[in-house]
Amino acid sequence: MISVPSPDASAATRDITRLAVGVAVVLIVLKAFALGASGSVSILASLADSTLDLVASLATFFAVRWAAAPADDDHRYGHGKGEALAALVQSGLVFASAVFIGFEAIQRMLDPRPVSSGTAGVVVMLISIALTGWLIWMQSRAVRRSGSLAVAADRAHYASDLAANGVVLIGVISGAFLSAPGLDAAAGLVVSVWLFWGAIGILRSASDHLLDRAAPDDQRKAIVAAVLADPRISGLHQLRTRMAGSVLMIQMHVDLDPGLTLVAAHDIVVEAEDRLRTAFAGADILIHADPRGRTRPDDTAVEDPSATGPWA
Repeated sequence: MISVPSPDASAATRDITRLAVGVAVVLIVLKAFALGASGSVSILASLADSTLDLVASLATFFAVRWAAAPADDDHRYGHGKGEALAALVQSGLVFASAVFIGFEAIQRMLDPRPVSSGTAGVVVMLISIALTGWLIWMQSRAVRRSGSLAVAADRAHYASDLAANGVVLIGVISGAFLSAPGLDAAAGLVVSVWLFWGAIGILRSASDHLLDRAAPDDQRKAIVAAVLADPRISGLHQLRTRMAGSVLMIQMHVDLDPGLTLVAAHDIVVEAEDRLRTAFAGADILIHADPRGRTRPDDTAVEDPSATGPWA
């Protein structure tokens, strides 16, 4: 049976992506107004970032809807990797934003320009910080409910924006009220570096999903422990794990008494699957039963739940 996110989880991801698009639009309008009034390079950097936020949020908006589609004849494992593709697009957009902002900041550091209408810039950035913080809180709730990679990537993006907006606020205050426009440009450069670092994290997470990286060691140990909790299962091998969107895929071979009937072996396997689904809700599980002593030479056996061998 192919597992898909629950209807409630899918609804949570759809709602939060719609909210993210709305917040991005509001922030773009506010920052465009502040840029026109102040000419601040750090606000320009923040506006460019918010514009890319909108593109990234739109990509996430459509990706989570596609990823939630049930499995079909051409996609027997479902469409969960659509979320990883969206996260990959986000990382590219953040990289582009970092390069643009860094270039513009260096230009302004070499040729400082005064920041005018500092009050408008400060007010806009305070509103931006409040809206972004609220959105991150809502996204965190959605991620806990759905485990969505795309929403988690969008949240990571907005979390970096929250810190970046604080730096921009400092830059605007420095340029407008402290007569130090160079600090405004420096703030833009800090934003650029911050975005670049955040993009690396998003890229790494998306790549792990697209390249079928195995589940973490602690999860694999828990899988082994749950399966071997039944003394009738003497060992397991060929354990493979990967993520398909928010669904954990688990495959393995287990060693059983060769004298068991097919029905008895089936019942033992079903009980093992039930234990795994209790520990990993929504997991997609496939267990193959082997007669004890008939393991192929190239199989990797795992007898000890605390082992750290190459299970997947």
